[in-house]
Amino acid sequence: MIRVSSETPTMPQEFERLQRLAVPALDEMLGVPVPVLDDGFIRVIDYFGSDESIVQAARVSYGRGTKRIHEDRGLIRYLMRHRHTTPFEMCEIKFHVRVPMDAWRQWIRHRTANINEYSTRYSVAIDATQRTAASEWRLQAAGNRQGSEGTLPPELGLHFTEQEQQLQDMSRRIYNERVEKGIAREQARKDLPLSTYTEAYWKIDLHNLLHFLELRMDQSAQYEIRCYANTIGQQVVKVWCPLVWEAFVDYRLNALSLTRLDIEIIRAINARRPEEACQLARGHGWLEEDKGKLRPNRERSETEAKLRHLKLPIPWARA
Repeated sequence: MIRVSSETPTMPQEFERLQRLAVPALDEMLGVPVPVLDDGFIRVIDYFGSDESIVQAARVSYGRGTKRIHEDRGLIRYLMRHRHTTPFEMCEIKFHVRVPMDAWRQWIRHRTANINEYSTRYSVAIDATQRTAASEWRLQAAGNRQGSEGTLPPELGLHFTEQEQQLQDMSRRIYNERVEKGIAREQARKDLPLSTYTEAYWKIDLHNLLHFLELRMDQSAQYEIRCYANTIGQQVVKVWCPLVWEAFVDYRLNALSLTRLDIEIIRAINARRPEEACQLARGHGWLEEDKGKLRPNRERSETEAKLRHLKLPIPWARA
């Protein structure tokens, strides 16, 4: 038999009424578009939480002012340093973005967000395309199939810029003609270039946003999406959660990750045993040759970049 108590439950006296945490500097930005590229933008639609929300979650506390600011900063830096990610999930932000479709394809691979994109089945495609200046045509990287390095001379790039404009204008004329003649929008759009802008609402928690920024602000990321990531980081997150941003820059963005082999090679270099460092690299298959030259090796290249960053010699480098 179940007994039901007739006593009225009471709330503990230590609970207090709470106010929604706000960031006045970010409130001033709400709805204001920040330009990116030639015709793109990002703007903050809404947000939830702040630096204090992370501190509250980590301490499972209530209210404000429970600790001094330097203690809050220390806690946030500890959480970031040791990758305690859950407290950062207590903050969320919603953006309205306008971005070229080719960059958007990379963007939505970050599946830890809520997304609603402009539909060209329902609405006419946005009449805007991202265009490339004559000095901005990038060359394919020799050692990275998905990256670029260097640019084409502007006098040569001008040819491709003119071609680009002709192609984009023709694609738009054909699209408009199809729509005017009653062709279904879902089919009329199929020959629009990937440079066509799309728009979306993108809502994400702070932990996953920082992961997005760490990947997309990196110099190896495609330039176009890097522009959006830099804008979001420098002009939004830095304003929204300044203590988090400081820790993120120190411990993630400008940090250096060392593998076990990196550490062993650095120890050998510091002990002035370059042959031992070369033997470690050779044992890992880094120093295989083809016609007297080292074969491309991504892992070796990454270690070499770390050694240069630390101003250490590369033992297998040849004069």
